[in-house]
Amino acid sequence: MKFGKEFKKQKVPEWIDAYMDYSGLKQILREIMLHKLSTQPPTPVRAIKQKLKLHRTFSGLHAKSRDFVSQGDIEDQVIDVEALPRDGSGHFYRTNFLRQSEAGGEIEEMFFEKLDQELNRVNKFYKDKVEAVMSEAAELNKQMDALIALRIKVDTKNASPDNATAVPLRTSTRTLASDCTDLAIGVDTSNNYQEGELTGGPEVSEVTTANCSSNCKEEENKCEDHSLEILEHVKINNTLETPRSTLKGVFKDSKDDELRFRKEELRKVEGQLRVVFIEFYQKLRLLKNYSFMNLAAFSKIMKKYDKITSTRASRSYMKIVDNSYLGSSDDVTSLLEKVETTFINHFSNSNRKDGMKSLRPKEKKERHGVTFLSGFFSGCSIALLIAVILRIEARDLMDKKEGASYLVNIFPLYSLFAYAILHMLMYAADIYFWRRYRVNYPFILGFKQGTVLSYREVFLLSTGLAVLALSSFLANLHLDMGSRTEHYRKLTELVPLFSITIVIVIIFCPFDIIYRSSRLFFIKSATHCFCAPLYKVTLPDFLLADNITSQVQAIRSIELYICYYGLGESSQRQSKCHTHGIYNAFYFIVAIVPFWLRFLQCLRRLCEEKDAVHGWNGLKYLLIIIAVLIRTAFELKKGTTWFVLALASSAVAVAMSTYWDIVVDWGLLRRKSKNTYLRDNLVISNKSVYFAAMVLNIVLRVAWMQLVIEFNLHSLQKMAITTIISCLEVFRRGIWNFFRLENEHLNNVGKYRAFKSVPLPFSYNDEETEKDD
Repeated sequence: MKFGKEFKKQKVPEWIDAYMDYSGLKQILREIMLHKLSTQPPTPVRAIKQKLKLHRTFSGLHAKSRDFVSQGDIEDQVIDVEALPRDGSGHFYRTNFLRQSEAGGEIEEMFFEKLDQELNRVNKFYKDKVEAVMSEAAELNKQMDALIALRIKVDTKNASPDNATAVPLRTSTRTLASDCTDLAIGVDTSNNYQEGELTGGPEVSEVTTANCSSNCKEEENKCEDHSLEILEHVKINNTLETPRSTLKGVFKDSKDDELRFRKEELRKVEGQLRVVFIEFYQKLRLLKNYSFMNLAAFSKIMKKYDKITSTRASRSYMKIVDNSYLGSSDDVTSLLEKVETTFINHFSNSNRKDGMKSLRPKEKKERHGVTFLSGFFSGCSIALLIAVILRIEARDLMDKKEGASYLVNIFPLYSLFAYAILHMLMYAADIYFWRRYRVNYPFILGFKQGTVLSYREVFLLSTGLAVLALSSFLANLHLDMGSRTEHYRKLTELVPLFSITIVIVIIFCPFDIIYRSSRLFFIKSATHCFCAPLYKVTLPDFLLADNITSQVQAIRSIELYICYYGLGESSQRQSKCHTHGIYNAFYFIVAIVPFWLRFLQCLRRLCEEKDAVHGWNGLKYLLIIIAVLIRTAFELKKGTTWFVLALASSAVAVAMSTYWDIVVDWGLLRRKSKNTYLRDNLVISNKSVYFAAMVLNIVLRVAWMQLVIEFNLHSLQKMAITTIISCLEVFRRGIWNFFRLENEHLNNVGKYRAFKSVPLPFSYNDEETEKDD
């Protein structure tokens, strides 16, 4: 693979604008090459073509000038690089091109001006990021001090009086002497807690274990006193991420942030710090890769320049690059080693294999079995669908009154599977296009490395579900319509229930089969949605809630299952559910539950972030709730008054929702954008795609209103129209998902936001005092 492609592949998506402009510099080199070729004396056509081919490939086969050896080292005659002091600290670099008077010298001077700009920009970005992680390292060191102190305190408190003097402190804190020193990340804080005052020291120092082990007994006593002193300044952070912590935060329980020195508290803190260290380690890995790839890019581009111009300018320029902060700083490498040591000792029970497995999870490999099974299940699904259609046609179910009544009763039970399958297919398509256009959806959605499903795997799950649903539907038709299967009528009624039970068992299966990590992630996000506003709202949570709002008809199908099998209507095979008052009540409630949950999430974010945007978003969902309630009342009671109210409320809700989709969620229709009526940054080069998506979104939003209009159709046709419009809404949601995450990705790129913010378990009293001041 050529370096240009590898360089593009290895870029952190959120930092893509911070990397060296390799392609731009290559373009200038092409201009230099073409100028040199144009100034050479005429040669035969074949020789010119051969020379162009050699230059175009940049293969390194171009012969060097014979004068090169005889003249010796002439690099000082090409460029002179200066390192000038920058305001504050550091340097910026400027290259003086010494052959400007030669033919084409202005192009080469432009090349070095561009090269200097890239070096200064990359160097500054890297330095700023390293300084940020160093300050974060100092904070993590204080967190580790508090954790070690808490371990000692918990061990002392839980030790029995009989064994307190005979048995030393439990070495789950690892060796006590080593814990006294700074094992966290090499930040020296040995004088942080003198005279009862807490100060943080960011100086990095190497700690030798030989000095510590020689005074073990003295250090044990000092460490115990030191830990008690630390805990006097420490409180537990209440992050309001669980229902319990949220309720305590609402009622402002002052005792909730005080340390109680319990084992449960210690396990919780260890779990939080474990996540913090893993995330911090990933930051360091990205920074190291950023430095390595940019250094390689500077080296490659200078080698290309030497080959084209037959000079040796790369040696002097790369000497400056290697001496810059980007090439000379080893802070990141040192922190990586110290974080590995700390994580293995404190969070992996000194097991290096398990520790490194957590810090560096293996990437998931594509398996051929997934592709084979996807094709197999796709073929089976198509065959089963044809068999279902032929079975219906053979029995003339569409023409007979009894057959139409049967389909009206049985089809909603299986339409639940159809909506889910369509949604999964749209998600698979979204994953494909997110990967194609380098949208970092695993980071945005919070997936763990090595657990992300590919579009092939999602497609496999959707086709497998299609096989289950279609085979069950075909079995239902065969058993219900067959003259020899009257004795199995009771069994026939349980086929849909049996299918839905299989799906539920697979979703909640505790064993590590069928993508267990993805199932747990889905269950966790769904729990957060249905328990809103008790959980802290994250992007995966409200994105899932938005997708659930497009599955109202599927949720009503679940209600039909309850009616058929809970209220005893399955045996009659008639639409008698609406004769039950409790069913009609839940028919209203089910329709608004998804929008109500999303409304509660908006209220939670409004209270936490104090951003009026979330208030307007909540108003949008409140208008949709009103429209759905009025429309459901019209569906049950009919009448002109209900029709007018339903039409008006739906029109208002559709207008505001459409505006919010395009302007807020997608970030389009910017009047001052360099891309007319779009936005400044686009991941798809073809602008017509965005205009087509906006028009399609408007059309499909308006199609949602068609459910309000009363058509003079019999029940089977109404059911078909309702199903088609519901499928169109799922299709619209799939398109919305792509552009919503694209906009979120571009926002992250604009802010160079490539890391998750993980809350720390401890807070110090002096930090709170500084914030108050």
